[in-house]
Amino acid sequence: MAIPAALRENLRLPVIAAPMFLVSGPQLVLETCKAGLIGTFPALNARTTEGFAAWLTEIEDGRRAHGRAAAYGVNLIVHKTNPRLEPDLAVVAERKVPLVITSLGAVPDLVKEVHGYGGLVFHDVISVRHARKAAQAGVDGLILVCAGAGGHAGTASPFALIEEVRQFFDGTLILAGALGSGRHVAAARMMGADFAYMGTRFIATRESMADQAYKDMLTASALADIVYTDSISGVNANFLRPSLIAAGLDPENLPPKKHMDMAAEAKAWRDIWSAGHGVGGIADVPAAAELAARLEAEYMAAFRDTTAQF
Repeated sequence: MAIPAALRENLRLPVIAAPMFLVSGPQLVLETCKAGLIGTFPALNARTTEGFAAWLTEIEDGRRAHGRAAAYGVNLIVHKTNPRLEPDLAVVAERKVPLVITSLGAVPDLVKEVHGYGGLVFHDVISVRHARKAAQAGVDGLILVCAGAGGHAGTASPFALIEEVRQFFDGTLILAGALGSGRHVAAARMMGADFAYMGTRFIATRESMADQAYKDMLTASALADIVYTDSISGVNANFLRPSLIAAGLDPENLPPKKHMDMAAEAKAWRDIWSAGHGVGGIADVPAAAELAARLEAEYMAAFRDTTAQF
């Protein structure tokens, strides 16, 4: 197991609330950190680099005022279609953001810049091939986005992917894919992951920026309501069937894959809502602090039950 010392401070449970496009904002991040979990958000959720810097100020001031908050992180899209990568990275370096999560590209120069101020870089991957490339780029952690994850997701079994990646990578492993309870966190740890990565469960919290109709759809949906397609953003992702229908699309006859475009993708994710396979386990919309307490209780109970049985 390899949870970096910089992330252990004030950590209540090995959980990272994933950075979700148009959903994760400063309020959700701050309340998650205050509850002892690691909160993260995409830099692009702020409309400008100046707005991004203002969000960082809000989060940092709130953490200092609380005194015992867990660490936080920022997601950067490392792709040629993201014109804000360089200015946003400059802000990240200036503010010394403790954790940077990179997507759609593992770049050694970016890793070196973050390491230069003492930060950590976690990179999300969906295959062993992607994991090897990211490991070679020098990242500190790999986020294994397995079958059933919300948003851009892979199709690999978490058992298989963890097993193979651990053969060549001894850094931090973060498991994503239909994780929504403390029992799932315990299972991820027992499988060899260091952190559980939760997205969909945190969409349905009071502090998330998701529309109330989105949250209501999550609590009303089940596994059968998830559609995996590359027709929406150009990259395979999981979406809520009812939101596809509401957008005038036929889930059984979606248009062909299109090329990835940041502007078009932003519109797609605004109008069509994502969720993972674990959506059937979501029945309410608690505050982040309430959810953290619940996760901790379920996590501890899972280990007690396992010990009692064996």
